[in-house]
Amino acid sequence: MNIVKIGGGKGINTEGIISDLAAFEEKYIIIHGANAYRDELAERLNTPKKVITSVKGYSSVFTDESALDVLMMAYAGLRNTRIVEMCQQNGINAIGLTGIDGKIVQGKRNSGIRVHEEGKLKLVRDFSGKPQSVNISLLTMLLENGYVPVLTVPIVDENGYAINSENDDIVVVLNEELKANRVFQFIEAPGLLENSKDESSLINHISSAELLLKEALVEGRMKRKIHALNKLLGGKKTKIIIADGRVEHPFNDALNGKGTTIQ
Repeated sequence: MNIVKIGGGKGINTEGIISDLAAFEEKYIIIHGANAYRDELAERLNTPKKVITSVKGYSSVFTDESALDVLMMAYAGLRNTRIVEMCQQNGINAIGLTGIDGKIVQGKRNSGIRVHEEGKLKLVRDFSGKPQSVNISLLTMLLENGYVPVLTVPIVDENGYAINSENDDIVVVLNEELKANRVFQFIEAPGLLENSKDESSLINHISSAELLLKEALVEGRMKRKIHALNKLLGGKKTKIIIADGRVEHPFNDALNGKGTTIQ
């Protein structure tokens, strides 16, 4: 079993990833983002996104009701459907799902995010939360009947409400159930970099112990990503491959050793 995570940046060659996957004979599921499409749509609707940073240094997108509507339009309405379309064009019998469909991914809404705002400590509450469980019986049924699930946010909270969540965290709970051999993550960079501004500073291989130390050295969204990667490893035998999603054949390149391998 493999998990294929496609980033939501405009530079990602999603068509190339799907084309490569058409020849891949192992089972897999796809989980994708759509942040560039969400940001573009939010600007057009005059509801630009707001990023908040917790007192612990983790950044996330603030999701009120209007932001959640935009998220649904961009992730589930536009990007998910287009990726499923690409799959069908390449002979992959995909089925598009959000975490709320069949409670495929259920989580708990955040009780509040502690932030510093205007010099004061505040508790901010929105429609976001942490994934906690996966409807593995539904996923297994789809996989065993030849379907490729294509998953995206929102997920569903404990009261049946749609909430935003981090795809990196969703991959963690998916892997706890699926026990994937490999997790492929396609981003707008050659892989993990020593210097985020220098693409030639690619880290070809990093151990789980080294990754754990790295979390304390980064900030913002990268800190959240490294934290999720550490949870994803968590003593498991899963190999993580972080690869360039912008190239002509992203998935084939990742299979052939390009990018960053974490194990």
